[in-house]
Amino acid sequence: MVIQGKSVFSGIAIGRLSVYNKAENVVKRVKITDIDREIRRFEEAREEGKKQLAGLYEKALKEVGEVNAAIFEVHQMMLDDLDYVESIQNMIKSQEVNAEFAVANTGDNFSEMFASMDDNYMKERAADVKDISNRLIMILQGNGAGGIRSDEPVILLADDLAPSETVQLDKSKVLSFVTKHGSTNSHTAILARTMNIPALIGVDYPDDADGKMGIVDGYEGKIIIDPEVSVLEDYKAKKEQEDEKKRLLQELKGKENVTLDGKKINLYANIGSVSDVASVLANDAGGIGLFRSEFLYLESETYPTEEEQFKAYRTVAENMAGKKVIIRTLDIGADKQVGYFNLDKEENPAMGYRAIRICLDRKDIFKTQLRALYRASYYGTISIMFPMIISVQEVKQIKQIISEVKAELDEANVPYKDVEIGIMIETPAAVMMSEELAKEVDFFSIGTNDLTQYTLAIDRQNPKLDNIYDSHHPAILKMLQMVVDNGHKGGCWVGICGELGADTTLTETFLKMGFDELSVSPSMILRVRDRIRNTDTTK
Repeated sequence: MVIQGKSVFSGIAIGRLSVYNKAENVVKRVKITDIDREIRRFEEAREEGKKQLAGLYEKALKEVGEVNAAIFEVHQMMLDDLDYVESIQNMIKSQEVNAEFAVANTGDNFSEMFASMDDNYMKERAADVKDISNRLIMILQGNGAGGIRSDEPVILLADDLAPSETVQLDKSKVLSFVTKHGSTNSHTAILARTMNIPALIGVDYPDDADGKMGIVDGYEGKIIIDPEVSVLEDYKAKKEQEDEKKRLLQELKGKENVTLDGKKINLYANIGSVSDVASVLANDAGGIGLFRSEFLYLESETYPTEEEQFKAYRTVAENMAGKKVIIRTLDIGADKQVGYFNLDKEENPAMGYRAIRICLDRKDIFKTQLRALYRASYYGTISIMFPMIISVQEVKQIKQIISEVKAELDEANVPYKDVEIGIMIETPAAVMMSEELAKEVDFFSIGTNDLTQYTLAIDRQNPKLDNIYDSHHPAILKMLQMVVDNGHKGGCWVGICGELGADTTLTETFLKMGFDELSVSPSMILRVRDRIRNTDTTK
């Protein structure tokens, strides 16, 4: 049986299927006589829940990093939410029911309320409410958590996995994650990428799959249940080839990114969270060429404070131990919406109020981030780049705000280092103005995804246009060469941080164009290095 899903991380996994065993919490309504005792039971369970979540936070901190562990701090706060707590207490008092029933009923009501909201962030809170309610019920009933019922590594099947469930799993027993629900940005997907194992979502697997042999093909986004012997043997051979390629690539660690004719290029990694640094180091990247800072805003319920941001940036800078870390300032809008920013609905958000346009308009948000970045610069080698630039005037405005931030830090005797500043080249306007822009900044980093979208007038989110969305279009390649030439003429170094940088069919072209740096996903570092080391740019 072959079931199609959606891949969130590629690779091949072969093993027994195991349906995740969630702890069963059958809740019955019981009439109680001692209301005060029942309220005390609820309060004691709530305190125990907070202790458990604090422990889970510490465990997750070590395994998946601070940003991904933060969900357990959110859950602790939700256990202190007055609306939630008072609703449970009132139900116990007014209906004279047991605490388990009051928690279950309130959890269902709050979850339905969040799920019905239009805002995607608030919708995701529905799962969090269910998670904390189930935790309280387990404590009240004295039940343990669910888990994997196997001594051998398995392909784990689940409807979905809550953060508290994934962090408690024995990772050594998981070959792959396969879920019926979830998203490409779910905690499970993030964990799969961190663990470097294949994962699928949107897989409607049968109820009787448990214990059967299975194959997960993360390349084609499918799972094969009870494969025929010939299919199993084919995939075992593919898995061996995949493992051999990975082993051979590992031999490239510590090697230079230099062509056969002696041309060198910097090879950096793109990341989206603090926890991704482990993958950057494991794949031997020379630095971080794109750190998407917006994850701090996307994963927060309100504007992240200067201190929260400083802590994240400092952690990355320290972990990279002096290697370059290029942090892109807030880039929200278009397909990345944050509810508490209260952005208006736009007819064409890709060309609307987004990225640097928001930052220059809402200077308080921008200055908070810049202060955090400059403070963190003292602890490593941080560079800052600004997205969605279309004019020299914008860069001058940015530099003026930076001067104000430095003056504030000087006045407060807060140390910081000199920081390279650069801009994203992702609009045709920036390409055409690159000669003038080069005089204002230290480097250019080309965002090929948006540059292709804007140049070809093709919405990259529209699947109907996939067949004509061509990042190899001659117009794009001519623009890349123009940016390199103008950048070098003005004393800038020039890199690529868009998806095109990892396209090994163009690696030789980029080297011949004169690019100084390529920044790709951590998993592509060694593959691109292999291509560089087997290229002769004189031919």
